[in-house]
Amino acid sequence: MADPGILIFLTSGLFLGWSLGANDAANVFGTAVGSRMVRFTTAALICGIFVILGATISGTGAALTLGKLGAVNALGGSFMAALSAGLTVYWMTRLGLPVSTSQAIIGSIVGWNLFSDSYTDLASLLKILSTWVICPLLAAIIAAIIYILTKIFVRRIGIGLIRLDGYTRLALILAGAFGAYSLGANNIANVMGVFVPVAPFQEMRLSDNFSFSSTQQLFLIGGLAIAIGVFTYSKRVMLTVGSELMRLTPLAAWVAVMAHSIVLFLFASEKLEQFLASLSLPTIPLVPVSSSQAVVGAVIGIGMLQGGREIRWGKVTNIVKGWIITPLVSGMICLLGLYFLQNVFMQTVQRESLYILSSKVMQKLKDEGIDMKHLHGLQNTTYPSSASLIRAIESQKPLPSKLALKAIKYSLLNPVTISSEKLELIDTKVFSTKQMKALKQLNGKKYEHSWQLGSALETINQEWEILGENIEHKLHDRAIKQKLAYIYRHFSVKK
Repeated sequence: MADPGILIFLTSGLFLGWSLGANDAANVFGTAVGSRMVRFTTAALICGIFVILGATISGTGAALTLGKLGAVNALGGSFMAALSAGLTVYWMTRLGLPVSTSQAIIGSIVGWNLFSDSYTDLASLLKILSTWVICPLLAAIIAAIIYILTKIFVRRIGIGLIRLDGYTRLALILAGAFGAYSLGANNIANVMGVFVPVAPFQEMRLSDNFSFSSTQQLFLIGGLAIAIGVFTYSKRVMLTVGSELMRLTPLAAWVAVMAHSIVLFLFASEKLEQFLASLSLPTIPLVPVSSSQAVVGAVIGIGMLQGGREIRWGKVTNIVKGWIITPLVSGMICLLGLYFLQNVFMQTVQRESLYILSSKVMQKLKDEGIDMKHLHGLQNTTYPSSASLIRAIESQKPLPSKLALKAIKYSLLNPVTISSEKLELIDTKVFSTKQMKALKQLNGKKYEHSWQLGSALETINQEWEILGENIEHKLHDRAIKQKLAYIYRHFSVKK
């Protein structure tokens, strides 16, 4: 059972989840409700159920990219990041605007990075920012294609208006369920992603073949919060999306939902990513994208096919302004909130992290492809933050974003000690027999950096091996990394 005090910090994530449900459910069922093809209560029930399923089953992929942008390492910081995003989304929801929860949480994370002097991975940030442009454009293109094909199909089969109305209603419900699943899978990273590094739950082993990880438990709670938001406060924004951008026919409403759902699914599915990679095709980055941008782009795509005369461009302009303001407001609230939380309420908003370029770290970085010949003057120097470490390295030579993340990862002081007492308490069902045997062989060993333990395990038995960064190995590597993360937490030496 998690500490009740810890659960208090999670309330901000629940508030953000509620805000997302109140705002972003409109993007799933807004067009259906606005066109009066589906009742609000029906839409809310279906949306709530499938959001929870998507968050719990498929929410991990997008969360990993969000974690690269900035890993908030203290519950107080996670609390304020989620609260800032939640307040921003709630304010926009009160105005009736379908804003981006993704943009809100990105703003909060960058705000935390600035406050804590943590490194902001520009490559991950640019990847996310690019989706803010790609997402609505892609949704508009997909919507236009589906709309054209659907009209041709309906015309050729000659369905009567009454039967078409019934089929469209069913199609809207099915598309909404798919959209809600995709929303949960893609956007749960926005709700609980900042809590993943400090997750307070232990892995639950339900059977030999099924476990419920700490992250999945977080995502389940977040999914429930989203569902409550759908039921309690989403109707107003649904009407904005469903009827105020432009009047949609029932068929056009279905097309908008499908296009929105497909876009969210594309940016959330790890299996699709692997499938495309196996065919040597370009893959789509797994990032939390804006469902608001997707549905607005879809509606505009349909409107442009009709000449653009029906689109209420003034409303579109207001929505776009909301997208621009959202990350700025969220980041500012987070900065101010962290200051007050730390200095007025005396809460820990960042955990002390030290970084050192020891000889072992230098060799590891050299093995990872970083040219160290210009960095010997930095050896054995300790740095109080990840940003100060990278500034010191880049004062000697430029460092690409990917290598900067490696420098941070390997230089972090995170001592672990394998003791017989803790070995007796470990959940052996998490590991295979060979993996557990390798771990027991390290009894009594001490390591300054957690990665040293991972390297030692890999040397003993190949079942601990991380195969590399090829996409086809991604799911295997993620499973190994989750097991290693469990070991690091279990054997960590408290500072």
